[in-house]
Amino acid sequence: MSTKPPIPKRGEVWLVNFDPTLGTEIKKTRPAVVVSSDGVGILPIRVVVPITKWKDAFAGNCWHVKIEPGAANGLTYVSAVDALQIRGVDTERFVKRLGMLSPTTLDEIAAAIAIVVEYE
Repeated sequence: MSTKPPIPKRGEVWLVNFDPTLGTEIKKTRPAVVVSSDGVGILPIRVVVPITKWKDAFAGNCWHVKIEPGAANGLTYVSAVDALQIRGVDTERFVKRLGMLSPTTLDEIAAAIAIVVEYE
């Protein structure tokens, strides 16, 4: 009897293995939020935005969205979603589900992505 791994869904926070990377791409296994629609695409690919530890220097950046830790999202430290590092990843890179972000936070992330890609 085989069990299929869970499929990452929009708004979920997962540990994602980003290695190997090049240059200044965000590295290692770290949290990321799934931002792609659950109904788009047939390949096992999800669009994610990596999460890093918050730094005060991020406060003025339109591409960083601050996230407070909590039981719902599974984060253990004040964090930042880095919309400049958005990427598509195969579901094989997903290690473990941590939690879920609120719709309000997802809206803030979508707005940051829109700024990064100059969507009006």
